[in-house]
Amino acid sequence: MSSKFHARIYVTLRPSVLDPAGVAVQSGLQQMGYEGIEQVRIGKYIEVKLNAADEAEANQQLDEMCDALLANPVIENYCFELTALPVEAAA
Repeated sequence: MSSKFHARIYVTLRPSVLDPAGVAVQSGLQQMGYEGIEQVRIGKYIEVKLNAADEAEANQQLDEMCDALLANPVIENYCFELTALPVEAAA
């Protein structure tokens, strides 16, 4: 029997990779009068609901998904939060 999971995935550029969108946002915030902005980095947020036999399998599937499609491991880092969803009562 499989379980349902909800994953929140965060993808960000590696610290060594230039983030032109972040630089543009930082500049805009400073021009708007927000002082003290040291750095802005832009990333992606992805939600996935999946079925898996257990939490270990869900973690493995998410790692594979992120490495293959959701993140570019050459220039991006990713992390995710996994939550088991409650089993729905049978009608």
